[in-house]
Amino acid sequence: MTELPPLSKSAHVDTFCRDNLPPACLWPEFLRELPELQYPDRLNCASVLLDTTVDRHGPDRRCLLTPGGESWTYGQLRVTVNRIARVLVTEYGVVPGNRVLLRGPNNPWLAACWLAVIKAGAVTVTTMPLLRSGELTKIAQISQPSVAVCDARFLPDLEAADLGGAPIATYGAPGPYDLMTRMQAAADDSFQAVDTAADDVAMLAFTSGTTGRPKATMHFHRDVLAICDTFSEKVIQPRPDDIFTGSPPLAFTFGLGGLLLFPLRAGAAALLLERAGPGELADAIDGCGATICSTAPTAYRAMLRSGRTASLGRLRRAVSAGEHLPESTWRAVHEATGLRIIDGIGSTEMLHVFVSAADDDIKPGATGKAVPGYQAAVLDDDGGPVPPGTPGRLAVRGPTGCRYLADDRQASYVQRGWNMTGDTFLQDEHGYFHYLARTDDMIISSGYNIAGPEVEEALLGHDAVAECCVVGAPDPDRGELVTAFVVVRDSAVADDGLAAELQDFVKQKIAPYKYPRAIEFVPSLPRSATGKLQHFVLRERAAKSAADRTVESA
Repeated sequence: MTELPPLSKSAHVDTFCRDNLPPACLWPEFLRELPELQYPDRLNCASVLLDTTVDRHGPDRRCLLTPGGESWTYGQLRVTVNRIARVLVTEYGVVPGNRVLLRGPNNPWLAACWLAVIKAGAVTVTTMPLLRSGELTKIAQISQPSVAVCDARFLPDLEAADLGGAPIATYGAPGPYDLMTRMQAAADDSFQAVDTAADDVAMLAFTSGTTGRPKATMHFHRDVLAICDTFSEKVIQPRPDDIFTGSPPLAFTFGLGGLLLFPLRAGAAALLLERAGPGELADAIDGCGATICSTAPTAYRAMLRSGRTASLGRLRRAVSAGEHLPESTWRAVHEATGLRIIDGIGSTEMLHVFVSAADDDIKPGATGKAVPGYQAAVLDDDGGPVPPGTPGRLAVRGPTGCRYLADDRQASYVQRGWNMTGDTFLQDEHGYFHYLARTDDMIISSGYNIAGPEVEEALLGHDAVAECCVVGAPDPDRGELVTAFVVVRDSAVADDGLAAELQDFVKQKIAPYKYPRAIEFVPSLPRSATGKLQHFVLRERAAKSAADRTVESA
């Protein structure tokens, strides 16, 4: 393996993460010129986010809230985090560098577990509660967790997964083996944060690949603070009296930043929602006085259509990411509420948003400019800059960047020191970046990244399916609609009943949000003379079908 860049002495006893960092020649260029990004060599980001904030604002400040009226102060959160960390170390043998897999919906307990794992010097692997056993097995095979911590309500799929022998600790189910019960026996409310290096890995965040094989992105302790001190501090500009809320799971880095890291860094509060559809989101804004909301354009459109204009109007800040924000949506929200949505593009590889704009700097229809601390450019296929107004590949670099865990795809994402996001953009003469399309086969629907091959694999598990291809079709509500073209076996009847059966089948195999919402039965799939499947033909057909459906419903 190529020698790594100079790194601080690691606190990790389990050296798995450093052993699997990509070679130095494949690292992106990192930029840390801003004074805010000059972090000390020894740094535990969980301690900075929690202990330092308690020292600054006091323990009685409200911190984590739920729609049901639950309210944790910063002091209560610190006690809970310390107790969880102590149980993980003393009863489960967690040592610095171990990976701990987390599974549960957005609530104070998941947040506390995330902080406890990192305070103990371990590495978080946070997963969405919607994932099925097969998906969890893939994540476990890559991350090799030493222990898993799970909300007891979401235990069955985790128990059915192959975790490589890692034990499972639950919370939320009273009993002698529940984490909460064990914590009560830990009388000591203190826990000394492990003296990790700023460049020790703090978290593994998984992103879908276009092949369906997930990629683990590796982020350091200083990276966690860097997104707070760039996008949050410079663009969102939170206040200590703000209440953050939103829909993304904490397993998504969009949700992790906007619903946990940013409020903690600012000494603000977070309203965590286990169910965060547009209706629940609007109710939470009304009932709990949330002032900053992070969600996808889909949710903003849905709230407008359902008459929740007043709810949106109560916000101080609205942040949109996960999919392109159409100018029409921006203007509709602004005209109805006066709210100026902060659009942004980020990626799991970069940890959070790197192109955005706020307030008077917003240009409706444009994503924005490079977030302070980052640089962005539009490049041609040879890596050279293109003239203003010319489409090209979006490239970015800054204080965060792509480090895949032992994955050959590192060489594709990082080129000449730039992180290549897989998006086609153009930059106008005023420096604003405008989104055009994805440059790979990823489907982005309602803010979720969905790999077509993964959905295809699930469909092929059904006895009636001989062949299939899954593509994205333009959709005004979701951005893209997951569309499956299916060739059935001779014995199968291709009708609406089979389509519904296939949709239900997929929901049982992979996370339900990935299922094909449109299924078209075809006699064969289009292929080139060499036998290569022609995705572009099916994308064109899916787009036409989507347009026809729109006309019919008008």
